[in-house]
Amino acid sequence: MATRIVGPDEAPDVCQEALLRAFHRLSRFRGTGSFRAWLLQITHNSAVDALQRRRSETTDPSEFEDERDADPRRSPAARLERRERLESKLELLRPTHRAVLVLRDVEGLSYDEIAEITQTPLGSVKGRLHRARGELIDLLRANTYDWELPG
Repeated sequence: MATRIVGPDEAPDVCQEALLRAFHRLSRFRGTGSFRAWLLQITHNSAVDALQRRRSETTDPSEFEDERDADPRRSPAARLERRERLESKLELLRPTHRAVLVLRDVEGLSYDEIAEITQTPLGSVKGRLHRARGELIDLLRANTYDWELPG
């Protein structure tokens, strides 16, 4: 999840920070929810904090690993380019929208789990996910032939 939110270069640092936070706050884990959701919430918060720290910086596109992209008719280079283009479009979304989109469509979490992780009301999660999908579709449609070739 950290990779999807902050990118592959900063993800190890975010994960380390999240694990340290979790370790120091282990006594606060109430056990009412799943441990996975609790840990993902801490990771999400660490990733959002990292984004806020580097808000003005640009990020490099990262690989978007997806089993559905394993079309044997495509060359490995074409699949990699497609993942990179999709990741670059994901980075154009607002961090809150990108987070719910990744948690739902990539990680496969339920709406309730996403609400718990992001500390957001369930209705807001559904609304953000709807808007994030719409924004992503608009970005993809607007730039159908955008191969980022030199000018």
